[in-house]
Amino acid sequence: MTTATVENAVSPETLLASLRWRYATKKFDPERRIPAEQWDALQEALVSAPSSFGLQPWKFFVVEDPALRARLKPASWDQSQIVDADKLVVFAVRKDFGAEDVERFVARTAEVRNVPAESLEPYKQMMLGFAKNLAPAARQAWAARQVYIALGVFLTAAAALGVDACPMEGIDQAKYDEILGLSGKGYSTLFVAAAGSRAADDKYATLAKVRYRREQVLETL
Repeated sequence: MTTATVENAVSPETLLASLRWRYATKKFDPERRIPAEQWDALQEALVSAPSSFGLQPWKFFVVEDPALRARLKPASWDQSQIVDADKLVVFAVRKDFGAEDVERFVARTAEVRNVPAESLEPYKQMMLGFAKNLAPAARQAWAARQVYIALGVFLTAAAALGVDACPMEGIDQAKYDEILGLSGKGYSTLFVAAAGSRAADDKYATLAKVRYRREQVLETL
């Protein structure tokens, strides 16, 4: 693992050019593939995404089986991105997130940082207290919000790499869980993101990006 330095940071111009280039791709070229090195980086971006306390209450399911993709399309308002994009990532949230998940994270922290698990006891108790003080519905809503952070990281990373992507909430979440067997794995679908290369005739690629002016959405206090 390398530590980020000023030397490997992208320039402001490069960052903004990438963000202005990206759009929610409506039509993918089914013949084009994401280079392996870029896809590996995008997967690592998901793994590296931040979350509250670092708890990572998520799992990302990459659906590559064409037969599964075909079954998911009707559960996605028949949107073509589901089957045409090179990659389809299902963003799922951990169901009934609680003490067991905190224990697992503490064990992983001790392993990665090579410290005794006992030394992390105050941190563990703080996280357990946080989880205990939230009603189940509020705790699940908190967990879902963390998954949206990962989506933002994925879309930004894709833009930086020149990979087209489209976040999609227009899906039948329960049907996804059924088709992919997620309930038995302890996860529940929230949304998906398709990734690949835009089709040459996707009319949305040339439309001006509509955003409010900076002074309408940013206020310095």
